[in-house]
Amino acid sequence: MQHVRRRTGLNQTLVAACFAIAPGLAAALTTSLTAPGASDEVRERLIEASSIMNAEANGLDDAQELLAASLSDYATLVQILYDEGYFSPVVNIRVNGREAATIPVLDAPGTVNSVAISVQTGPAFTFGQARIAPLAPDTELPENFASGQIATTGAIRDAASAGVQQWRNVGHAKANVGQQRIVARNRQAVLDADITLAPGPKLRFGKLNIPQDSYVRPEAIGKIAGFPTGEVYDPEKVQLVGTRLRRTGSFSSVTLSEAETPNPDGTLDFDAVVVDQVPRRVSFGASISSSQGVELSASWMHRNLFGNAERFQIEGSVSNIGGEEPIDGGLSIRLDQPAKLGPDDSIFYLGQIGTDNQEHYTLTRFYLGGGVRRVFSDTLYAELGVNAGLSRADDVFGERDFYLMTFPLRVNWDERDSKVSANKGYFLDSFVTPFLGLNDTESGVYGYFDARGYLSLTSSASIVLAGRLQLGTVIGPSLSDISPEFLFYSGGAGTVRGQPYESLGVAVNGGISGGRSLLGLSAEIRGRITDAISLVGFFDIAAVGQDQFVTSGSPYHSGAGLGVRYDLGGLGPLRLDLAMPVEGTTDDGLQFYLGIGQAF
Repeated sequence: MQHVRRRTGLNQTLVAACFAIAPGLAAALTTSLTAPGASDEVRERLIEASSIMNAEANGLDDAQELLAASLSDYATLVQILYDEGYFSPVVNIRVNGREAATIPVLDAPGTVNSVAISVQTGPAFTFGQARIAPLAPDTELPENFASGQIATTGAIRDAASAGVQQWRNVGHAKANVGQQRIVARNRQAVLDADITLAPGPKLRFGKLNIPQDSYVRPEAIGKIAGFPTGEVYDPEKVQLVGTRLRRTGSFSSVTLSEAETPNPDGTLDFDAVVVDQVPRRVSFGASISSSQGVELSASWMHRNLFGNAERFQIEGSVSNIGGEEPIDGGLSIRLDQPAKLGPDDSIFYLGQIGTDNQEHYTLTRFYLGGGVRRVFSDTLYAELGVNAGLSRADDVFGERDFYLMTFPLRVNWDERDSKVSANKGYFLDSFVTPFLGLNDTESGVYGYFDARGYLSLTSSASIVLAGRLQLGTVIGPSLSDISPEFLFYSGGAGTVRGQPYESLGVAVNGGISGGRSLLGLSAEIRGRITDAISLVGFFDIAAVGQDQFVTSGSPYHSGAGLGVRYDLGGLGPLRLDLAMPVEGTTDDGLQFYLGIGQAF
């Protein structure tokens, strides 16, 4: 790096200037930075990285601090230029007209009135030799680390990182960068980079040292972690161990660190450090709509109930407060026990009791059951259960009792970038529930499929398209022999906004019953107005069929409207939707919906 003054014939001069009033100084501090020939992007990076150009924001307000900042900028700005491929730059920083590097630190000026930075980038260098060896099989080096490409320190770092990471991927946990030979040939504007990697030995997993200070028992932590002792080292398996522990919800943080030195037998031990989560959590929720009134919900959860990272949750809700139907509600419990059948398999037990008072039916039910849950990845899980229950329904077919054994299978695949307000990705949730009738109750199969997709039309996700498809069917019994809990209605926030809740079904005996099939489509365009406020336009349409599948003759309805969202951070947006019916018979007119989170 050179600190000299140069004369230049280039006409381009001023890059940026900013002003700051430094408390206690006799005059305003004036700063400027010129970089003739540099691109706007490079100039911006130089200004953002410079301490003296951001003196006010950095709280620098006396001459000694300002001089120190100016001196530190030499190395900072040169590194930025190296990152951009300029390996023969000239940087001048003049404080009150004097080169900062020539001012003794112990003889700093009493007042700093001006700092002027002048940058001569010099030519952009290209790679001459670009070599890194030895490489593990299937190593993918960055394309810009090659002879003839613009030479940057970033390309060298990325190549070294890729080489080391691939050695780690194939079992060499202690792989690192060995010797480096980097030579800049100024006259030719060429940079030669020769990097030698040190893979180290291929290692296997040793033992996991488990902390003793957690309220979760050490043996439980070991079962949940599923540490792959004896297997060839793989960083993805290390990540999976951490994911399993975090998944329980019993820990606020989980850290896995490998030993500095492998064991003589070629194994590598790890230390686990966990911080316990607050054991109990209470949450509340509320929503309001014009037809259903207010719904209140609350839940209480206990993490680590018996010392094995169990999760026990009680949920309750009260609906139709001020709505068109009588008040109803329910209470449910669920206990999850992790790692009962393996590190990725848990067992759960559940129960529910409640009453639904809807316009077309009343349903009171009680059931108990349990099942197993298998987590395949961070985004995919499946549950298989068995439940026994009874219910009493009063609808268009009269009062009936149902005694059922159900065998629900659920598969959930969530590839959204956010669970509360997605900008891209997709979400698939499917249910298949065979049910076995007892005491003259009919048997059959219930199925429901919910698919959602999200596409951002801009790089900043300021405009997002969202779509939803809902499919449902009941195979087996006739309509009159199916419990209302397995039948399909449409209307309301979950299907068609603008139509009253569950207003669309199948006409039977002068009344309305739920259908044996459902087809629903929803589309939204979401536009962000500010960082917190978004506007939404939406259209929903759905059909309900009397047979196993919706046909062209099945009744349908639709609705459309506008909504506004106010971002509440991790909770998702506060949602207000106003909707009107488009097709379908209704005299209810404008419908509104208020809640937390996107509609889908």
